Amino acid sequence: MKELDNYIESNRERFLGELKEFLSIPSISNEEDHKNDVRKAAEWLSAELTRIGMENVKIFETEGHPIVYADYLKAGNKPTALIYGHYDVQPVDPVELWTDPPFTPVVKDGNIYARGSADDKGQIFMHVKSLEAHLKINKGLPINIKVIFEGEEEIGSVNLDKFISKNKDLLKSDYVVISDTSMYDKGLPSICFGLRGLCYMQIDVTGPNRDLHSGTYGGGVDNPINALANIITKLKDKDGRITIDGFYDDVVNLSKKEREEFARLPFDEKKYMKDLDVNGLFGEKGYTTIERVSARPTLDCNGIWGGYQGQGAKTVLPSVAGAKISMRLVPNQNPDKIAQLFEKYISKIAPDSVKVKVTALHGGKPSVTAIDTPAIKAAVKALKDAFGVEPVYFKEGGSIPIVNTFKEELGADAILLGFGLPDDNIHSPNEKFDLDNFYKGISTIAYYYDELSKI
Repeated sequence: MKELDNYIESNRERFLGELKEFLSIPSISNEEDHKNDVRKAAEWLSAELTRIGMENVKIFETEGHPIVYADYLKAGNKPTALIYGHYDVQPVDPVELWTDPPFTPVVKDGNIYARGSADDKGQIFMHVKSLEAHLKINKGLPINIKVIFEGEEEIGSVNLDKFISKNKDLLKSDYVVISDTSMYDKGLPSICFGLRGLCYMQIDVTGPNRDLHSGTYGGGVDNPINALANIITKLKDKDGRITIDGFYDDVVNLSKKEREEFARLPFDEKKYMKDLDVNGLFGEKGYTTIERVSARPTLDCNGIWGGYQGQGAKTVLPSVAGAKISMRLVPNQNPDKIAQLFEKYISKIAPDSVKVKVTALHGGKPSVTAIDTPAIKAAVKALKDAFGVEPVYFKEGGSIPIVNTFKEELGADAILLGFGLPDDNIHSPNEKFDLDNFYKGISTIAYYYDELSKI
């Protein structure tokens, strides 16, 4: 372990320089203009995996963005871990709110600022560097390792399910290790044992066959924006409860033990409000803020459009309006079923004066990992060795839909070993990654491979 620590310590500046190079690639997966950049990021990863000594490095083509694979299978009957992550990133809008250009990495106050720094380029790069450390110091790896990095996580992993299904033998493993989550707080390493699922929908409302003068036609024709606004307000009641018929039918309620564990977490509601600069909090009645954001289902409008949005005034009655709605799901909720219930409910409440179209964009099932397994205990040991404190257990409100696919197709549980922080601004301007976590994350992962070899 000491030799690994010395290697990581002596190469800190080089690791940081390489991370900056990786983060400089604008691999935005949902923008066609950046398609070549996404491929460039895949090729960069492939070259780096080859350079550090991984074997069978290959870029697999898909109908969308490529998948990077590599392995090192020389540990005999030791366990096999599949490392999963994504090299694509979210769009940068609104770009004017960034302090520095989003793809020009800047180090300030112990953080590296760039799009993708925490989600997920910085975190998958920790795995690459921990592999490098073992390969350079020990001339091999303590367990068998397979790596799969995709370029479509931010658009729903649209081609990864098919790839996994067609390549079960290639990807067969005992565990899946994922670093795409956060620690509960700075200095407090964490084991995330549950993720919410996702059901993402779009509503399109169409009124007249063209934009109309609001003075001439206002009061005679229903306005699609007004109709859409009324639809959205009927999706939740005043107590924050979702009103879609049948939405809660399959929800597994929180157990007494789970609620006790949530209550043990060091959560400061006033600090939380101050950090977000809000005057109050809102959520489902009868649950704490931690329970609402991590273990209860939600519904939120993520975007809305229609009509004139330029400077000044334009008295227009728009022809169309639309909105994107996301629902975070908890154990036993199925995204396909929820999508059907959503569409049925929208049809029920939509006025006859407009045409309404509902489209399911993408979704994923929730996941839960048992916390008393040997692989989780090994992760606890590695985190404690690297950070010097006992880690806590918590559930995260975000979604990694592919986790459930790994379980169903490969029979492998996922160990969520994340090193981001709640204030890392993922999906927002000025995304950052704590460099102390970056370096300790490399050490943790290197220790974890050793701990898994003892199972």
